[in-house]
This record gives sequence, C-alpha cells and structure tokens, in this order.
Amino acid sequence: MRTLLLTGPGGAGTTTLAAAAAVRAARDGRRVVLVTRQPVPDGTAAAGVEVVVAEPQAGLEALWAERVAGPASAVPDLELPPATSVVPLPGAGELGVLAALGRVRPDTDLVVLDAGPLPAATGLVALPGALRWWLQQVLTTRVRVLAAVRTAAVRAGTVRRGAADLALDAVPDLEALLDRLRLTDPAATAVWLVGRPRPSAVAALRTATTALAVHGQRPVGVLARRLPAAGPADWAVARAAEEEAALAGLAGIAPVRDVAEAPVEPAGAEALAALLPDLPDLPGPAGDPAPPVPAPERVDGGWRLTLPLPFAERAGVRLTRWDDDLVVTAAGTRRSLRLDPLLRRCVVTSGTLADPGTAAARLEVGFAADPQQWPADLLAAVGADGAEGAPSSGAADGPADDRGTR
Repeated sequence: MRTLLLTGPGGAGTTTLAAAAAVRAARDGRRVVLVTRQPVPDGTAAAGVEVVVAEPQAGLEALWAERVAGPASAVPDLELPPATSVVPLPGAGELGVLAALGRVRPDTDLVVLDAGPLPAATGLVALPGALRWWLQQVLTTRVRVLAAVRTAAVRAGTVRRGAADLALDAVPDLEALLDRLRLTDPAATAVWLVGRPRPSAVAALRTATTALAVHGQRPVGVLARRLPAAGPADWAVARAAEEEAALAGLAGIAPVRDVAEAPVEPAGAEALAALLPDLPDLPGPAGDPAPPVPAPERVDGGWRLTLPLPFAERAGVRLTRWDDDLVVTAAGTRRSLRLDPLLRRCVVTSGTLADPGTAAARLEVGFAADPQQWPADLLAAVGADGAEGAPSSGAADGPADDRGTR
C-alpha cells in the first residue's frame, strides 16, 4: 500500500487537488482511500473513492470510550467524564489523522492523504517518530519488565487494577499503529507540494522542504496553481461571477470591505499600506474583561443560559453536563464552561438551538433548582416566583445529555 501526501500553504487548494488525484487513481482501477480533515468536492465519493474524514472530536470520543472510560469503570475510586465531555488537547487533529490512517484496510492500493497546511503536514510526518521517542523515554527496558510483572499480578488477582494499568494496556496497540505508518519513508509515501507561483509560496515551500528533510522525507514534485494560459477573458468573467456570489455570503457574516488584489505580491511598507486605504476598525479602550460564561437570566420555572453560536446547525451541536461544567460541542470543536455557583445547584432541563443556520443562532440551556441541593425555604421561594416546569426556550430539540452530573 502506497501513500500520496499533498500539502501546501493555506488557500493553495490542497484538498481539491488531493480529491482530483484520488479520482484519477480510482478511474485507473485502483482501490483508493482519501483521508482528509476537510469537506471534499462533490463527486469525489461517486467516482469510487472511499472518503475518510478524520474528525479529531469523533476520534477522541471513540478512543476514550473504548480504551479509557470502559476499562476505567473497573478501577475503584477512579471517576472520569464520559466521552461526550472530554476536551481534546492541542495536537489531537494530527493524532486523529494517524488513527484514520491506521484503520485503512491492508488491501487498499493507494491512500491519498490531504495533510492540510504546511505546519500541520510536517507535524504529521514527525508525529510517529516523536511518539516512538516518548515511548522509549518513558518505557525503558526496566520499566517494561516491571510493567509485565505488574500485569501478571493484576491478572492473578494479587494486585488491584489501577489507573497506570489503563495506560499500559494501550501501549501495544499504539506501537502496532506506529509500525504500520511509513510517512517518513520515501519508498512508501510520495510527497507533493501544492502552491501558487508567488514569492511567499516559494519561501514557505522551501522551509517545508527543509522540515521534511529533517525526518527523512523529500517532495517528489510541486503542483503549481497558476492562471490559465489561454482564454483569460472567459476565466476572468467566471471568476468575477463567483466572487460576487461569495461576497453576498460574506456580507451575512460581518460587514465586508473590498480590498483589491495586487498584480504582484506587495513588497515594502508603502506597497503594504496601499492595500488598505483606511485603517480597519480597532477595538475600543480596554475595560473590564468579559465574563467567561454569560450570566443566566431568570425565566418562568428557573433560569436560562444563552450561548451565541452563529450559523450553527442542529446536527452539529451537542450539549452535555459533567459535574459543575457545561460542555458544548459545535463545528468540530468543544468547550467546557464552568457554571456559576447558582447554576451548579441546578439541573439541566432543556437545550435548544434557536434560529439554526443564521447569524442569530444561539444555544439556550434551561435550568431548574435541584431539590436535593436547595434549602426548602429557598426552593419554595423559587417555586412561588414563577410557574412550575422547564424554562420556556422556543422549539424543543430534545433534552440535554445530563450524564455525569452528580
């Protein structure tokens, strides 16, 4: 199985060209898998290409549920959050891509890897070696011998299973995955750089070439995206129409200010300043910092917490509660918000995404007083202050996931 890795500066069209390479290979009768972190152009899968979108959040949840949360349930006094409340560490994206590569079937003829921007791609190539290095530092021969003795004692029942055993159980699978990945081997992985023929791209691709060489890789070629040699008039008309349509969409995000593209890359202070006739809006004078979590508002039967999520869609939003945190997942990222003392003594009663898909989209979370944590007199006062029941928050999307709440 061979791998074709494509990378380039942001905006160079790496994902599009990776999809094109995968389609061409599939039409030649090869069994092709395209691994990417981005949405692929329409028609890619229809050409017979198996598309694997490496989603860091989903990959982390699957790994946590299988390798951590499940085994941890057998360890006394070890309480861990559910997979839906785990916040990924920086670098989880590259780990997610490695995991996706490890799941590719051995009978695949070609893996086309859309490695993303240059820093992410060089980090991805370096990651297997870095993981091996850390395993060597942590798991020395002496430690491995002791670990084998401990594992045997746990299986014999003479030692109680602990948190360290969870990490030891994951090591063989990780080492097997690293053995299957050959991203640093030019005989197994061919690297193509993608870029526009502009001076900044030349500098960036040279730096990437040096970084790849550190890990034993080298590019086999550069895919240069340039203006067509013929028919510039037709090209310009089509490009202008596409830009006008895109400008209408951008205007729905924030006010648009036109910046004319220079025929050549600007060099020098004067050329840079000429790109912006006037200075864009700057933030006002520094004042009190905004609270990390918006303040709840009082509604009938409890309180409502509103979190702005512009353009979010219902299918991409999840809400969970873990201990004193509210965990929000949207657009492939996750945040854990510590609730204020009032809401910590409440239960989540509803979670609604209002005006989905619009600039005004917002997550409205309803809370009600927890009878087990409120004094009877205060609970009675809360009940008298408003009607019983869940806070009103528009159309219901279903109850929030309150697993893990104590």
